[in-house]
Amino acid sequence: MAPGASPARPPDTRPAPPSLARSRTRTSRPAPPDTPRAPPGRRRRPSPTTGGNARARPEGGGRAEGRARRQRQRRVSAMVEKEEKDEAGRASAAAAPGAGGPAPRADSAAAISEEEAAQYDRQIRLWGLEAQKRLRASRVLLVGMKGLGAEVAKNLILAGVKALTMLDHQQVSPEDTQAQFLIAGGSLGKNRAEASLERAQDLNPMVDVKADPGNVEQKPEEFFTRFDVVCVTCCSQEVLVKIDQICHKNGIKFFAGDVFGYHGYMFANLGEHEFVEEKTKVAKAGQGVEDGPDAKKAKLDFTETTLVKKCVNFCLLKEALTVDWSGEKAKAALKRTAPDYFLLQVLLRFRTLKGRDPSLQSCSEDAEVLLQMRTDVLASLGVAADLLPDDFASSCCSEVAPVCAVVGGVLGQEVVKALSQRDAPLNNFFFFDGMRGNGMVECLTPN
Repeated sequence: MAPGASPARPPDTRPAPPSLARSRTRTSRPAPPDTPRAPPGRRRRPSPTTGGNARARPEGGGRAEGRARRQRQRRVSAMVEKEEKDEAGRASAAAAPGAGGPAPRADSAAAISEEEAAQYDRQIRLWGLEAQKRLRASRVLLVGMKGLGAEVAKNLILAGVKALTMLDHQQVSPEDTQAQFLIAGGSLGKNRAEASLERAQDLNPMVDVKADPGNVEQKPEEFFTRFDVVCVTCCSQEVLVKIDQICHKNGIKFFAGDVFGYHGYMFANLGEHEFVEEKTKVAKAGQGVEDGPDAKKAKLDFTETTLVKKCVNFCLLKEALTVDWSGEKAKAALKRTAPDYFLLQVLLRFRTLKGRDPSLQSCSEDAEVLLQMRTDVLASLGVAADLLPDDFASSCCSEVAPVCAVVGGVLGQEVVKALSQRDAPLNNFFFFDGMRGNGMVECLTPN
C-alpha cells in the first residue's frame, strides 16, 4: 500500500434487499388464455380487447366522439326542458280567467321524449322543436306502393311522423323490382303493401307503420278522415279527383304524384294553409354612418331572424286539370307553361282507358295509342297538338328509379312542410323532366 493511501474496503457480500432484487430482475407476465405468444425478439403489443396495459376504447369510437355525444345529450336535455317550460306557460295562460282562444291539442302539445329528441336532433335544429312535435302527432295515408310510393314512405318514416298507413291492393310484379327497394326478393305475387312492411318498419321503430291490402276505390269517406295527410299515387284521374274532393271537404291535406318513365309530377291541395317563414331582420343604419357601402351593409343583420306568419290558398285538382286556355290571358300564359302539364293529361287518359301505365313490354303499341290520345286530349283543351313532340311516348314507359328518387324527395319534403307548417309550400304542381334533368313549379288555377 502506497504511503498516504486509504485501505481498500472489502467487497460487500450481503444479499440485496428483496425490493431491490425485484426491481433489478425483469419478470414476464403470463399471456392471457388463448392468446398467441409473440415470437422471440419482438415485443407483443397488448390488444385493447384482450387486456394487458392498454385501456379499453370508449364505445363511441374515441374520446372526441364520446365528448360530442355527451354534449349532444346535454343540448337535447336543455332543449326539451325549455320546451316543456314554454308549453306549461302557454297552458297556464290559456287556462287563466278571461284568457281567450282554444286550448292546444293534447297530441301536439305532448312533450317530446329525450330519445326522440336525440333521434331527430339534426332536423330539430333545422326547423325547430315545435315543428317536429307537429310531425310526431300526424297520421299519413300513402296510396300506391310502387317505386314512387317507396321513396315517399322512406322519407316520411325517417322524418318522424306518428303513423304511416301504406295502402295498395295490387300484387308484386317483376317490373316493381326495378325501382321499389322496400320489397324483398322472392316476393312476386304477394301484396305490394304487405311485402313492403318489414323493411319500412326497420327504417324507424318510433313510427307506427301499417299495411292495408284493401282497394282505395272501395274505402268510404270516413276512412280518410282518420288521417292528417292523404298522398295518392297509381290511381286514375277519376279516383284522384274524388279523393281530393273528400279531403278538401274534411280539411285534410291532399297530395298526388306519379312517375311515367323519365317524367314525374306532384300536385298539392292544402286548402287554406297557414305557415311560418323565417326572415332576416332588417336593422337601421348605425349611428355616424350616413352614406357609403357601410350604410348599405348595416341595413341587414344576418345574425338575427324572425318568423313571419303567412297564408296561401290552393285549388282543387279538378279545377287545375280543366283550365280554360281559350282566353287572351290563358294564351299568354300558355307560352310559359311546361309541356309536362299537357303530357300528364294524356297519360292520365291512357291510364283511365287502359287500366294501366305505358309498359316496356308493349312500348310500340302504347306509343301509337298515346299519339292518338295526344290529338284528342289537346284538342279538348283548346291547344295545338304539336305542343308535345311526336317522340314523347318513347320516354314514358315504366318507372325510372332516379326519377322516383327526385319526385319522391320533393313530394316527401312538401308533406313535411305541410305538417310542420314551416316554410312556403309549392303551389300547386311540380313537374320533373328526366330527359332534360330539370324541374319546374307551376301554379295552375281557374283564375
